[in-house]
Amino acid sequence: MNDLTTPTAPAALASRVAAQDWDALTEELDAHGSALTGPLLTPAQCREISGLYEDTARFRSTVDMARHRFGSGQYRYFTHELPETVAALRAAFYPCLLPVARRWAERLGRPAPWPDALEEWLEQCHEAGQPRSAQILLRYGPGDWNALHRDVFGEMLFPLQVVVGLDVPGTDYTGGEFLMTEQRARAQSRGSSTTLPQGHALVFTTRDRPVASRRGWANGPMRHGVSTVRSGRRHTLGLVFHEAA
Repeated sequence: MNDLTTPTAPAALASRVAAQDWDALTEELDAHGSALTGPLLTPAQCREISGLYEDTARFRSTVDMARHRFGSGQYRYFTHELPETVAALRAAFYPCLLPVARRWAERLGRPAPWPDALEEWLEQCHEAGQPRSAQILLRYGPGDWNALHRDVFGEMLFPLQVVVGLDVPGTDYTGGEFLMTEQRARAQSRGSSTTLPQGHALVFTTRDRPVASRRGWANGPMRHGVSTVRSGRRHTLGLVFHEAA
C-alpha cells in the first residue's frame, strides 16, 4: 500500500528524497534559485493530503489572501501535530538541503546557525520567539493567485523551502504556475515560471541566492508567487524549515 497510513511510509519517503540527484538539484539551485525534483508522493498520498483541507482541527489558522492583499485564495497553517507524511517529508529534506544552506551562507559571509538535527534547529526557533508551525496547505480556485513575496517570519531563517504539487496540472486545474523573480544588480529583474507535476517538489530560495560577481559573491534577492488559476482547483503543500513568530 502507498497511502498515508502505511507504517513504512516515513522510511520510504526518506529513501525517495535521499535518492534524488542532489548534485544536479544543487547545480540548479545555484544557477536559478530553484530546482524541481522527481516524483516523491503517489497520487493517493497527494489526494489524502489535499483532502485534509476541510479538517480544520489540523490547522492553527486560516489566511484569506484577498483580505490581506496577498492575492486571492486561501491557505492554512498546520498545527505542530503534522500528518505523518508531511512530517516525514520535511525531516527527509532537511539534511539534503543543509549542505546547500551552509555553502550559500559561506559565500555571502553570513552565519550558518543550522545544526545537523532539524529538531534542534526548531528548538532554537522557539527559544528565539518563533514558536508557531509554518507548514502550510494552500488552495486556489478559478481567478485565485498569490502575490510575489518571501516567507520570512523573523530573525531565525532557513534559506531554502519546498512546495509540493498535489493536483494534476492541465487536468485538475489550468494556469497556477509557480513564479519566481530575481532582482539583478543594475539591471531589470528576471522572472521564471514552473508547472508543478503532481507529487513532485520544487526546492527554492526563501530570500535570495549567491550570485557570482567581479568582487566575489553578492546576494540575488528573489521572491515567489503563483500565477492566476484559470480553471479548476489547485492544492499545494508548503514545507518551511523555520518556525513563525
